[in-house]
Amino acid sequence: MDNRESGDSETKMSNETNLDENNADQQDELVTIATFPEPMEANMARSALEAAGIPVFVVGETANSMIPVAFESQLQVQAKDEAAARSLLDAMNNAPESLESVTEAEIAAEDSSR
Repeated sequence: MDNRESGDSETKMSNETNLDENNADQQDELVTIATFPEPMEANMARSALEAAGIPVFVVGETANSMIPVAFESQLQVQAKDEAAARSLLDAMNNAPESLESVTEAEIAAEDSSR
């Protein structure tokens, strides 16, 4: 009976270790959060996410530059960063900086410094 109990505790510890490893694997799993027809757009989004401290991977940017109509660049992040990355991209899309808004801000800054 002692052997069975010992075996049960070893099995239980092994199962717990597997669960911890599975959770870690799921957190490290890459998730596609956006696709872009142009690699330049993907790299702009990558820059914004990296500036926010989110590691980013762009898949297909080289293939896209060889045959643009055949491939899209995929922006991928770790599953644990998905919500933050999507939120940041949504904010960028909802309030994009335009040349006009930047120019207006520069003009206003110059006017106020006079």
